[in-house]
Order: sequence, then structure tokens, then C-alpha cells
Amino acid sequence: MLGTRMTMIGMRELHMDPMVRNRDLIVYVEIDRCITDAVQAITGCSLGRRTLKYRPYGKFAATFINLATQDAVRVSAREKERTENPGPPEAATALRDAPEEDLFKVQRVGGVVIPEGDLPGFPKHRTRCSRCGETILDNKEIVAEETILCGNCARGGSYYTEAD
Repeated sequence: MLGTRMTMIGMRELHMDPMVRNRDLIVYVEIDRCITDAVQAITGCSLGRRTLKYRPYGKFAATFINLATQDAVRVSAREKERTENPGPPEAATALRDAPEEDLFKVQRVGGVVIPEGDLPGFPKHRTRCSRCGETILDNKEIVAEETILCGNCARGGSYYTEAD
């Protein structure tokens, strides 16, 4: 419920219809929780289309950007008011019925710098990691002492280990 309301507010503030696919919309989410699912379902933005961006800040917040107009708005949950509500199912009713200003902070954003490698479309840059040999797209390489490395190799290893 929180993510749905947050998404509807963001789209309303940008004068975008959630019932129409908005090719000029990019959304930055700041948490990998349920609000991200609502943003994706309502807006049609996704990681695969490069229109949904994730920043691991642990905040119930999202910034909605209209690429055509450069207008942007950040919608964040007012945590104090939200956590004072009782548990389910009362919490769902409270989230649905509470006044918007009690649950959310809406901020106009002066601008968002979106690197060219993060924009939707085909990859504009490709390179290869000098250590593991895997291809790196969209300027995500890390250059250390004039050596091109992928994120895994630059950080000394991956989040996974290879099976024997």
C-alpha cells in the first residue's frame, strides 16, 4: 500500500498518467523492499529497461524523473507517523486512509545527474576486465593503476565462489 501511494504521488507530481507507458520516466528507488515492486508494477519501469535504478540507502523513498522535461520529485515515507500505526490488518487500513501529508514528504528535485551509461538504450561503451576477461558494459569498469577491472576483480572477489 505504501509503495502504491508513493508511486501515484510521484507520477501525479510529474503530470504523468500511470495508465500510460511513460518512456521518459526513470525512477530511482532507495530500498530493495516492497515499494520497489509497486514502482515497477505501476510505472512499467524496470532494471532490464534501464528505467528503474536502485540505490542501496535503506530508505523508503523514490525519485521520479521525467527525462523529457527534466522535472523530478522525491517522495519519501514519514517513518514516525507510519510506524506508530498498529499491525495488520489495521496498518493496511491506516496506510490507505491516512492523509498524504501525514505519510509522505514530497520534495521537488532541482536535478538528477544521470550518467550516459545509465540511460536507457543500447550499451554505448564496452570493455573487458584485464583480470577475469569478462565484458563490462556502460562505463561500469574500475580503472586502478591504468588497469581495467570489473567490480568483482577490483574489490578482491565476487559475492559467489566457483564450484569445483
